Amino acid sequence: MAADLSQIVKAYDVRGVVPDQWDEPLAELFGAAFVQVTNAAAIVTGHDMRPSSPGLSRAFARGAAASGADVTEIGLCSTDQLYFASGQFGLPGAMFTASHNPAQYNGIKMCRSGAAPVGQDTGLGEIRALVEQWSDAGAPTPAATTGTITQRDTLTDYAAYLLSLVDLASMRPLKVVVDAGNGMGGHTVPTVFAGLRVDLIPMYFELDGTFPNHEANPLDPKNIVDLQAKVRETGADLGLAFDGDADRCFVVDERGKGISPSAIAALVAARELARNGGKGTVIHNLITSWSVPEVVKENGGTPVRTRVGHSFIKAEMAETGAIFGGEHSAHYYFRDFWNADTGMLAALHVLAALGGQEGTLSELVAQYDRYAGSGEINSTVNDQAGRLAAVKTAYEGREGVTIDELDGLTVASADWWFNLRPSNTEPLLRLNVEARDEPTMTRVRDEALALVRA
Repeated sequence: MAADLSQIVKAYDVRGVVPDQWDEPLAELFGAAFVQVTNAAAIVTGHDMRPSSPGLSRAFARGAAASGADVTEIGLCSTDQLYFASGQFGLPGAMFTASHNPAQYNGIKMCRSGAAPVGQDTGLGEIRALVEQWSDAGAPTPAATTGTITQRDTLTDYAAYLLSLVDLASMRPLKVVVDAGNGMGGHTVPTVFAGLRVDLIPMYFELDGTFPNHEANPLDPKNIVDLQAKVRETGADLGLAFDGDADRCFVVDERGKGISPSAIAALVAARELARNGGKGTVIHNLITSWSVPEVVKENGGTPVRTRVGHSFIKAEMAETGAIFGGEHSAHYYFRDFWNADTGMLAALHVLAALGGQEGTLSELVAQYDRYAGSGEINSTVNDQAGRLAAVKTAYEGREGVTIDELDGLTVASADWWFNLRPSNTEPLLRLNVEARDEPTMTRVRDEALALVRA
């Protein structure tokens, strides 16, 4: 019987529980299908620290080699290190990780040569169809010549490349706490930070895919409590938290206060525009703060608003030649990094910006953090479309209010906006609210939530 992959093939990646939903034999089929769909003569693979990752990654490599492709395994790596290898070698790539999901999960993030994303409409649908077909019919036909599987270390080259994109030469010494969450930041940070004027205080750098200390998801406030405490305890200049596969980075100031990823996006956008002579397009998704497009315009750039999700950001960056893209989920995309996301490069920009002046991080980011935001609030609903329609009806026709449906429902006035989006994978509606002041934000948030949860 054909495998039902509907539960594990998502919009942008493969993700599910191992071995209940997928296992090494299926990973082998994914490897073969990936080679056939990308028509690749050679690919690169990498994996995170989860217990199931090495086996799944090797099975994928076997399937790819059986289909005739030469496989370069870079082994333990962060997701952005895999993107670096894909870009630097000009090869399609596959990263084995379930990012911040619990230990029993694993997944595959796939890309074409130059780190171009493979999503539902750019090859993932075809890959799924082939795997389902083969799991029903037996196996793919082997290639006339089996590909080779070789190993190559890329960590030093990855670090050197990132450091070439940010001027850290005149940085003053900084004390930095880094919480790797037992994820891949524990692998990449020591090498990237090695030559910097940084007094590094490491937390949870031991690679452990069972996540013994906390979930490796820094966007959930409970997972940065230890980092906040350590920053205050040590008198550090800032704290950094990476997610499980270390492609996202969350920043904490010297008081232990979390900094909005929108403020980081605005700060990095200003720096990237300065690097490019005050010219360039910057992509931001529609739930980033008003401050992001404002800062972009103030620094001579052109802001472009897009849907939430890395495939939309990367597509828009490729189309517009954008120099930078930021999401409120702490994903940061760089033209000079093959339009791919790298939390590490964003972190280096923060170090350079803070180390290049004498003030504190809270003083530095105040100019980029201008409005009151709710953060993302999830509501479980039975009828996503029905609730969205009810909210839209409630605001339609109100004076001074505009509505757009680029991604879910965005309702805006001169003093506030909110976006309400359905989850792709769960029966949830996600609400983000921003306003010019805290009382207005609270009022709009409570009104919108009452409608959603009615």
